[in-house]
Amino acid sequence: MANPLQLRAEVLANHPEGAVHRLVLHAPGVPQRVRPGHFATLAVGGANSALLLRRPFSIHRADPAAETVELVIAPRGAGSRELAAARVGDRLDLLAPLGTPFPLPDGPVSALLVGAGHRAAPLFALGAEIRRRGGQVGFVLGAARADGLYGVEQAQALTQDVLVLTEDGSRGLTGRAADPLGEAIDAIDAGVVYAAGPTAMLRQVTETAVERSVRVHTAVEAAMACGTGFCMSCVLPVIGADGRSRFVRACTDGPVFDGARVRWSDIGTVPPDLEGAAAMGVGA
Repeated sequence: MANPLQLRAEVLANHPEGAVHRLVLHAPGVPQRVRPGHFATLAVGGANSALLLRRPFSIHRADPAAETVELVIAPRGAGSRELAAARVGDRLDLLAPLGTPFPLPDGPVSALLVGAGHRAAPLFALGAEIRRRGGQVGFVLGAARADGLYGVEQAQALTQDVLVLTEDGSRGLTGRAADPLGEAIDAIDAGVVYAAGPTAMLRQVTETAVERSVRVHTAVEAAMACGTGFCMSCVLPVIGADGRSRFVRACTDGPVFDGARVRWSDIGTVPPDLEGAAAMGVGA
């Protein structure tokens, strides 16, 4: 787990970008600790609010020189709508960085980065870091509609190998981000795949990468009540290095996992062969 700080971060900018908002927060001490794949949580509602739980967001970018972190927020529920409406000068209760980041290659590598909608937010800093280390990157970005895409121009600033898909065909090819994955892997001779998006997409990405014997690292989605590992609300079944399956916490053991070790079809269940399942009465 990262070494997080909690502070009142000042809102320096709130940029509407399509269906989402990009918040720029002044967070001294935080950017130096951030690695691509880390996330942050924000408190909502104030001390007397009924909105008790913090909201988790992937860290889009961190700038140590400016002492800023950027979060991409899709206004959906009451909490995220409140945060998306934050004004310059507001102060938000920030806890960051949290979680386990994407593993970075030691040297040059050809990497394919796959993202769905605003969930692709952590992939662009990752792509820039891979390029800085002498590697090459390609992107596959998808969304239901054109206004749901995020970061296409950022990806194009890093590489010419950018494939865009929308389910309704309103921009790019018609389909989902994971549909052309095999061809995209072959096109850039990718040695590793990084993916961020909903569970169904991550499962499909993993299956395709494993079929081609390509490493795959996935940033999972999970409902998080605390974000720090105490509440155990974000567990999912993962195969350990010893071959045994256990529940692990997405907030501290993840959110980035080796996709080949995640038991995608068993998420949301308690598999009877899971270590400790007998003690829960499963199969009794």
